[in-house]
Amino acid sequence: MSPTVIVGIAACSLSLGLLCWVLLARPDPARQRAVSNLARGFTDAEGGVAEGFATSAAPLQASDLLRRLTPPGSIRRLERLLARAGRPPAWPMERLLGAKLLLGPITATLAVLYTSSNSGTLPVMIAIACTVVAYFLPELLLHSKGEERSKTIALELADTLDQMTIAVEAGLGFDSAMARAAGNGKGPLGQELVRTLQDIQVGMSRMEAYEALAERAAVPDLRKFIRAIIQADKYGVAIADVLRTQAAEMRMKRRQRAEEKAMQIPVKVIFPLMLCILPVLFIVLLGPAVMDIMKAFSH
Repeated sequence: MSPTVIVGIAACSLSLGLLCWVLLARPDPARQRAVSNLARGFTDAEGGVAEGFATSAAPLQASDLLRRLTPPGSIRRLERLLARAGRPPAWPMERLLGAKLLLGPITATLAVLYTSSNSGTLPVMIAIACTVVAYFLPELLLHSKGEERSKTIALELADTLDQMTIAVEAGLGFDSAMARAAGNGKGPLGQELVRTLQDIQVGMSRMEAYEALAERAAVPDLRKFIRAIIQADKYGVAIADVLRTQAAEMRMKRRQRAEEKAMQIPVKVIFPLMLCILPVLFIVLLGPAVMDIMKAFSH
């Protein structure tokens, strides 16, 4: 059996499975109950649905369709990656789900066309690899953005803790100090602190809000600081002492990371030096000598 036939059979099987998923999958009953509870009471005088819910019916149906076509595991993974990336406004969940559903089949179709015109095992492997990468491209982009955001939070943490320490020693409470640091900060850490304060204001307990902050940021230093704050709140330790100790430790870790990167520079420079600079130097220095030797032996 040729590789093209195998890829065609796999594509047909995937299409049939997707069709069965669309026909047999049912909407989430919990989501339906939540939507119905939100729409309850929002009716006009004639008994129809209010204008705000009527205008949002089409986007809701499109969102439900995209969620039904995507496996629940992929949705949960995208939710975690979105939270870590700070939920960029240009990347809503519906757009990511639509990109996953479009990139995979389109790349698979192009892969089938490519393998039909190129026989062999290598084209089939390239086509399969491109299809898999295209399907998981939204996850890869979100993971990269989340890594950059986590690094930025780790760099901002020491300065933010210094601001909170000064505010607490001046007489403010921990929540007020956090709000002051969040208001002064313009980076992702300030946004996360604002989100944590909002979670506390809507009824979430402080411990749950702090743990959610550590889970969203995915920064080991911030997770350690949150753990120290929870223990201080539990055992009655002074918050000012905890903040002062944590701020000093974060500054020391930031300095150690800078020294570590500085020590890695000579090792990273070796490969460009050997591949780009040394050959040119050899050509410039030894080129005239080689030309004179060739002239001497030619006569």
